[in-house]
Amino acid sequence: MTTADYLDKLFQKYSGTFDIYRPYAIHGKEYPAYGYFFSHVEKYILVREANMWSSDCYEHVLFIEVEEADKKLLDEAYALVKDYMEPVLVRKGEEVPPEGHMYSYMTVSLIVNRPLSKEMCRAVKRFKYEKGYRFNVRGFSQAHIVCATMEDERVYTNYVGRKSAKMYKDNFQDAKATLK
Repeated sequence: MTTADYLDKLFQKYSGTFDIYRPYAIHGKEYPAYGYFFSHVEKYILVREANMWSSDCYEHVLFIEVEEADKKLLDEAYALVKDYMEPVLVRKGEEVPPEGHMYSYMTVSLIVNRPLSKEMCRAVKRFKYEKGYRFNVRGFSQAHIVCATMEDERVYTNYVGRKSAKMYKDNFQDAKATLK
């Protein structure tokens, strides 16, 4: 199975709830895709004007397709989260996110042809970026990383990204079924 086959099936799954932009360029570098999800929830009494509370939840997913994962790739992923996803996508260039912001998940999805080395497995599991805004009154942002390897059909995540692992594992079977 190629990374393109895997990505196509993955985009189909994400497109049910995410807006997918293909391809997506950041600072002149092109990535296969970017996905955006937004949810607004509010609680009010009888009429909307009597709003008790509301919250906005976001998720941003950036897909990266490479032949082999190395330390340089994880450094690039961390830089993308820290220097682009958090300030541009989450805060929109402001000091803090807009009022009502509850959380933003920033996911870097690595689709890799070759298996990961033991050092890379450890580095993916230790990948961490979290930021609170005004003592979390304006919410928080958190980086997830998911790495799917094509040759050995394995999925690696950091601790906070573990909920995505099942979907990525199931995607191997779904992509194979499509190829038949």
